[in-house]
Amino acid sequence: MPTMRRIHLQPADNAVLVQGMRDIQAEMKLPMAFPAEVEAAATVAAANPQLPALDRTDIALVTIDPAESMDLDQAMHVERLGDGYRVHYAIADVAAFVSPGDPVDLEANRRGETLYGANAKIPLHPRILSEGATSLLPGQLRPALLWTIDLDARGEIVTIDVRRARVSSRAKLSYDGVQQLIDGGHADPMWNVLREIGELRKQREQARGGISLPLPEQEIDVSAGRWSLAFRARLAIEDWNEQISLLTGMAAAQLMVRGKVGLLRTLPEPEPHAIERLRLTAHALGIDWPAARDYPGFIRSLDPARDTHVAMLTACTTVLRGAGYAAFDGSLPEQPMQSAIAAEYTHATAPLRRLVDRYTGEVCVALCAGQAVPAWALAALPGLPATMQVAARRAHQYEKAVLDLAEAAVMSAQVGEQFDGAIVEVSASDPGKGIAMLRVPAIEASVTSTAPLPLGADVKLTLVEADPVKRMTRFALA
Repeated sequence: MPTMRRIHLQPADNAVLVQGMRDIQAEMKLPMAFPAEVEAAATVAAANPQLPALDRTDIALVTIDPAESMDLDQAMHVERLGDGYRVHYAIADVAAFVSPGDPVDLEANRRGETLYGANAKIPLHPRILSEGATSLLPGQLRPALLWTIDLDARGEIVTIDVRRARVSSRAKLSYDGVQQLIDGGHADPMWNVLREIGELRKQREQARGGISLPLPEQEIDVSAGRWSLAFRARLAIEDWNEQISLLTGMAAAQLMVRGKVGLLRTLPEPEPHAIERLRLTAHALGIDWPAARDYPGFIRSLDPARDTHVAMLTACTTVLRGAGYAAFDGSLPEQPMQSAIAAEYTHATAPLRRLVDRYTGEVCVALCAGQAVPAWALAALPGLPATMQVAARRAHQYEKAVLDLAEAAVMSAQVGEQFDGAIVEVSASDPGKGIAMLRVPAIEASVTSTAPLPLGADVKLTLVEADPVKRMTRFALA
């Protein structure tokens, strides 16, 4: 399931944030530029794409992304088909430009995924590819992996097909722009079909016991010298669009499970203590979670339009710990499930931003064609879980460092002030240290006390440190 969360800052307008971002990148030794030989190879590749014979430029595909995005992995068209639906989902074909063992491929395997941190995106591929030749930009002829998924009237998968094709997106659309057209009653009829499919797929998800976390964006604003940190609730169109990505990932997993070869995205069931911590967080945020309501039911009760509920959704990402990949060839993994989705699932829809998707796409194309998986893709499968684990750890560290910087910057003018919150975690080795959840602003931060911290209790907290240079925000019991 998609978990990429972006944090929007305004570093160009503030020296603290500019220096803070530079410090993070230097400390983590992040690759801020591509080696010259990688850029040179990317330039050659961009000029020499492998265009497939099948021409499907007749399909009225469009992309929908944040307005500023240029690395457009997916283009979509949906329509009614009898009493069901047909989904066309074109995925950028990175393998039409990148060959196994070439400089771009080797560098992508070192990076693993695109890193997002404020305005400093560190891409997986050189921009001449990721935001140019491979991106599904409008009016351009592009090689793609074209998924065709037919659904019945209940939104269940009936047939799956994926093959290489030439495509051309008709328009580059933004979530905000399309949502405004929908709300004003002026949207293309296709978006009504997407809404129907999205709602049906959410119903199927609920019936399976699955959960979608509508992960928010966090934004820091500087206005009249005052800094503020807030969560941006997602739009309905984003949720419907996400269901198409989830649908495709589940379809890809079905193909691989049936063919007994591939790579699945796995997630074990959450540990009881993780759920109990979330209950404490809900209490700290003033959100009712009845004892009789299970975790999936609680998630569905949250309102993404409310800041505290969006903060709660962010806290719920802690139960995604333990997510990984399982490669297989001949027999299925011992634990093949993605527990949040309550189904078998894989990453297959973001090859411009995530390395593994190039390989899963290649496996699925071969399986649909009744052909052997290419040797280069098959050989890479066993090592991909470790590669992606390293990349995911790096991405999490980068995101956390940026968020710590933002929170310390926001709170730096309020040292000495008191805040309402609750203790949501106490250190096992030192009961005087733990984590507090504030109500306003809705952030987690470290807290210390000379006495044992009262787990789950409502408390008054004094901000004793907020240092953007150290990226440290720390409270003490008042």
